[in-house]
Amino acid sequence: MTVSYTLEVADTRFGGFSKLLFRWKGSIYKLLYKDFLLFCGVYLFFSLFYRFLLTSKQQDLFERVSLYCDHFTNTSFIPVLFVLGFYVTLAFNRWWGQYTSFPLPDNLMMVVSGNVHGADDGGRLLRRTLMRYANLSSVLILRSISTRVHKRFPTLEHVVEAGFMTTHELKNFESLHSDFNKYWMPLTWFSNLASRARQEGRVRDDIALRLLMDELNKYRGKCSLLFHYDWISIPLVYTQVVTLAVYSFFAFCVVGRQFLNPEKGYTDHKLDMYVPVFTLLQFFFYAGWLKVGELIINPFGEDDDDFETNQLIDRNIQVSMLAVDDMYQNLAPIVKDKHWTQRHFSIPYTLSTAAETLKPVFKGSTFDMRSIHAEDLEIHQPAADTSSGKTRYLPLKGSLGEGLDSLLQRGKGILRGGSLPSLVDASPHTHEEEDASPEGAVDTIDTIDHKEQEHAWIKVAVEHN
Repeated sequence: MTVSYTLEVADTRFGGFSKLLFRWKGSIYKLLYKDFLLFCGVYLFFSLFYRFLLTSKQQDLFERVSLYCDHFTNTSFIPVLFVLGFYVTLAFNRWWGQYTSFPLPDNLMMVVSGNVHGADDGGRLLRRTLMRYANLSSVLILRSISTRVHKRFPTLEHVVEAGFMTTHELKNFESLHSDFNKYWMPLTWFSNLASRARQEGRVRDDIALRLLMDELNKYRGKCSLLFHYDWISIPLVYTQVVTLAVYSFFAFCVVGRQFLNPEKGYTDHKLDMYVPVFTLLQFFFYAGWLKVGELIINPFGEDDDDFETNQLIDRNIQVSMLAVDDMYQNLAPIVKDKHWTQRHFSIPYTLSTAAETLKPVFKGSTFDMRSIHAEDLEIHQPAADTSSGKTRYLPLKGSLGEGLDSLLQRGKGILRGGSLPSLVDASPHTHEEEDASPEGAVDTIDTIDHKEQEHAWIKVAVEHN
């Protein structure tokens, strides 16, 4: 079963991820321990061979070979990081694409339940058959690409026994000869049956039929995409390059990372620690990275973290039949909701979540700005005539204009209050002055010097008539 640890990392806490390091199922230790033990065994063999089985001349030759191999592994002759990083990224994108391509019948069953009508046995049979055909198509494609599903349904007779197909449908399926995969045949039956339902009036208009066909084509497209993911793999040459790069790198490390005799004064060989700790860590990381790529390149196998295809099949057929059969026109009485008579109401909290009510509601980051000064609120009109050295203030019309104009008349103190919310909270008063111009032009209400501009809230420079 797929290993899930989402709940354990829902909250970030001290040592939260550290606890995950001790899991065995689905872990990197389970994937890598055999390779790791093999690498340690080969390294130990060369170490004992160098220390106890070689003569002095042979040790000198081995040391020169070891220094050469060490120089080779410490340079960029083998771009392990580059090829590994690109390969794992490519494999992960492919893995996620295969997951999102899994054919789920949820959209299709909603359309069938809402547009294929009939509470009698004929309508019920029609809806259940349509969804059975859709699920049969996904079973056929999954048993072609998933080892788990193929072991569950090794032959089409097992599919018939499971109830996805009838014996007559099996005969029709086998009677149509094709050299290619025939997973699409049940979807063709679906489309023909939907057309017959339209003729019988079970599907009441062409729009509903079109909606059925659109959802069916989306479902078919995902089945087809899974088939092509299985057909077209990551090019084999690149997989070979990555594997050879990693294995050859650590093959040279087995000899090049040996601890040589410190008495001979070789560079970087001042200590004899016997156990190459950092080389072992490097093997764990690089080879583990390669194992990750091998794991996710095909998620339809039987690894711990591969997709649970059999459970998905069980889920899909169950919810499909519930949606189009048991839930068809099975509605609860429509009644007034609990808050019918309340214009403003709040949803209750439990004691464990009551503290969230004390947090202010987020309205936007600019609602908390406190650095706006009076002069920043001025409206600038470049075409205005300022030759007279005066600025004219204009009242704004409408409910907003009345409130703003009343605030302007209330004095200079409001702007010195500090923030925009304080201006919004101030109660507006009705502006009593009416427009005196017969053409609806805006009249000036006040004139002040430029020295007093910082005390004003809104001002507009206009042409001096």
